[in-house]
Amino acid sequence: MPTSGEHGGWKHLRRALRASEWRTLPARARRRWRGRTRWSGRRRALTALVTVLVLLVLPVLGAAAALRWQYAGDPAADARTRGKDALWLGHAWVDGRRTPAELTALAAKVRSTGIHDLYVHTGPLEHDGSLDPALAPGAADFVARAHAALPGVRIQSWLGDVVAPEKEGLHLDRPDVRDRITASARQVLDLGFDGVHFDLEPVHSGSAGFLALLDQVHALTAARSVPLSVAAPQIDPVPGLGRVTFALSNHGKYWSAGYFAAVARRVDQVAVMSYDTSMPVESLYGGYVARQTSLALANTPPEVDLLMGLPAYWADTPSHRGDAETVRAAVRGARLGLGPGGRQNFGLALYVDFAATPDHWAAYRDGWCN
Repeated sequence: MPTSGEHGGWKHLRRALRASEWRTLPARARRRWRGRTRWSGRRRALTALVTVLVLLVLPVLGAAAALRWQYAGDPAADARTRGKDALWLGHAWVDGRRTPAELTALAAKVRSTGIHDLYVHTGPLEHDGSLDPALAPGAADFVARAHAALPGVRIQSWLGDVVAPEKEGLHLDRPDVRDRITASARQVLDLGFDGVHFDLEPVHSGSAGFLALLDQVHALTAARSVPLSVAAPQIDPVPGLGRVTFALSNHGKYWSAGYFAAVARRVDQVAVMSYDTSMPVESLYGGYVARQTSLALANTPPEVDLLMGLPAYWADTPSHRGDAETVRAAVRGARLGLGPGGRQNFGLALYVDFAATPDHWAAYRDGWCN
């Protein structure tokens, strides 16, 4: 005979019995039915809670195990610098705050590495896409002095701004905004920069306006025989995850693999911002970088330079755990993702010069350059 709980509780059982039969049941029997029903309800609630916990916890544990596995083993001996690395430089280099002695010290650091590109912050862009020349009065002088101090190193202009609709910023869907950004790119090239590096955030995965901008500016840089470079967000670790996180937070954190590939086809260089991952420990962060490296390699055309970002700064926030997101773990993860005999036009990019410590530089040189 099924229990009363299976029929929805003792009240349903009572209705199922004739009223007279229920009244004639001994009081002890009626209490037993009620007790069994209450236990049955608690058991169903407990079962539901355990089911929810299992559905939430098991995928997280599985993902953590997969990332930890990707961080296991030894990197390939030939997974070392190819002389294609980069360094993001802050705005102080072009507004007069940095001294010639500081440039000499920077040059000494760069010469002992594989750094081939400097991304020098020259903006930010105005929300309409224009660039105020008063923001970087020392840009042309810095470019000339950097070329003399670091022959063979490209000095690219780093242009950035926040992007609509998520932020109150650039409306990349508007042709007039794209035209002004293109004019800003021409403006910095006229100052002597060796390329244009865009860091526009957050560009939502699938943005047609961003692709149109890249087509437009790439025509300009190709005519000048200089590179167009972009800082790119991380690729969906799991297909479709970006759509889920966007639906929950309205924040475009990830690009789909297909959109990443569409961007990479339109530029000469992609630098993946492989930090601010919310990973809680170093081994999981390193495994995450290995995974991102593999995804980026699979979606970057062979002729395009691919760089993975290194977190050369300290922060302890929900999105960036300072003890977990280390340069050491990122270097090792990138080497594991690159593997033996990996692509030659591959590098690492340190973010950012004014926050990088001697330990950050040592981890980069020892793990990647030596």
